[in-house]
Amino acid sequence: MSEKSSVYPALEELSSPLSNQQLQILKNQVEAEQPEVSPQTTFNYAWGLIKSSNHKHQEEGVRLLTGVFRDVPSMRRECLYYLSLGSYKIGDYTNARRYVDTLLDAEPENSQARALKVTIDDQVTKEGLIGLGIVGGAIAAIGLGIMGAMMRKKR
Repeated sequence: MSEKSSVYPALEELSSPLSNQQLQILKNQVEAEQPEVSPQTTFNYAWGLIKSSNHKHQEEGVRLLTGVFRDVPSMRRECLYYLSLGSYKIGDYTNARRYVDTLLDAEPENSQARALKVTIDDQVTKEGLIGLGIVGGAIAAIGLGIMGAMMRKKR
């Protein structure tokens, strides 16, 4: 088991993308069902896209799942989990957190969702600290520049 999967068990499923051939099979199924693609087929293809390492595929997967979530109430629980995972994967932590919180409201004991929430919160904290470091560094640089200008002015 890799370090990332042991730290973030909720993301283990997403760490191994489908092969191009496997993803093509899911896409072919969608195309075969046109113009009335079943929600399950759309869900399966979206799941495959979210697992991809291609950012555009991931975004398309989230878009497709959003439609299934909106249009098929019986699939909302599954959609919420994968919408949260997909949103996390594309860096949309606000929606990732919103989806997982909605799932946890309905299923507070869902261990997968709870682990995913911890993962999302850890990433938000990490990125927040990085952001604070960047902002702090910029403020320090500006402050040093102002101090340098003041020192030169006094001479």
